[in-house]
Amino acid sequence: MQIIKDGRIIEDDWRHLSDDAAVAEKSTLTLARWLAEKENLTVSDIGVRLNGGDDAGALENDLARVALVVLDIPAMTDGRCFSQARQLRDSIHFQGEIRARGSFIRDQVYFLSRVGVNSFEPSGEQPLASFLTALSDFSVSYQTSSDRPGVLFAGRHGA
Repeated sequence: MQIIKDGRIIEDDWRHLSDDAAVAEKSTLTLARWLAEKENLTVSDIGVRLNGGDDAGALENDLARVALVVLDIPAMTDGRCFSQARQLRDSIHFQGEIRARGSFIRDQVYFLSRVGVNSFEPSGEQPLASFLTALSDFSVSYQTSSDRPGVLFAGRHGA
C-alpha cells in the first residue's frame, strides 16, 4: 500500500492488527492492547494506534519502544487527532513517525503537518498526489506550531 511520508509517496508495509491477531514486526496495535501486552512483546518495530478518545500521554514512558503512532480518524469532523499529535510532539517529545489514518480531507493535511503529523494514510478514493500537494498549499504561517516554534514576525525590528 502507498502512503505519504515526509513529503513523498512511498510503499508502506506496516500492518494494522486486530486485537486478536498475532503480533509481528511492523505491526500496529490498539493502545489498549499495547498497555496490556507491552511487557511481553519481543518485536522491535511496533506501532500504537490511538483513537480520538485515547490519551496520547499514556505513551510517554514507552516512546523508546514505539516506532510509529497512528492517529485513527473516524470522520473528518473529529479534530481530536490534532491535539494528540501536538501533545506527542511538543509535550512528550516523540521523535518517531506520527501517521494520520482514516477519514480526513485534503484541506486538513497541511494543518495536520503543522502539529507534527509526518505521514498520511487517507481512506477513500482521492489520489494520494492530491493530498501530497496540500503540504505546500501555504508558504507562510504566522502561528507557532510543532513545525515552527517561533512566530514569524519575532525576527523583525520593532516587533
